Amino acid sequence: MESVGTEAQATRETIDANVTLLVLADELAVARLDPGTPVPHWAWDGGISSITRTPEELSVVCAASAVPADVQAERGWRSFRVAGPLDFSLTGVLASIAGPLAAARISIFSVSTYDTDYILVRGESLAAAIDCLRSAGHDVTEC
Repeated sequence: MESVGTEAQATRETIDANVTLLVLADELAVARLDPGTPVPHWAWDGGISSITRTPEELSVVCAASAVPADVQAERGWRSFRVAGPLDFSLTGVLASIAGPLAAARISIFSVSTYDTDYILVRGESLAAAIDCLRSAGHDVTEC
C-alpha cells in the first residue's frame, strides 16, 4: 500500500532546476509595530510593500526611506525576486535559495506573494549572496 506522502509527492513538481532571480534596486526595511496599530500611510511606499498582522505584531516591509526614524525597524535590506509567476504545486523553490545562503551563513528574510517569492538579504551581504546563488547554479540578474 502506498503512503499518503508518496501520493502527494507524485502529484507535485519539485524544483531541482535552478531559478532566475532578479536583484531589485530598492533598499528595504522590516518594521515592527504594535498589533492594533492601523497600517501607516508610509507602509505603501516603494516598489514592494508587505503587511502582516498577527496577534503579537504588525510587520511592514517597505522602502527603507519611508520608515520614520522613531519606528522600530531593521533597515538596509536588499531583495531578490524569483522570476514568476510560480505554480502553487512547485516545491523546493525557497529551499533551493535558502539552503546555499544558509551554508554561506547569509541571513535571509523571505516574503511570499500569490505569484512569487522575495528573498531579502542585508545590503552588506548582497555581493556575497549573488556570488553564492550563482555558484549554486541560479541565474541572477541585477536590475
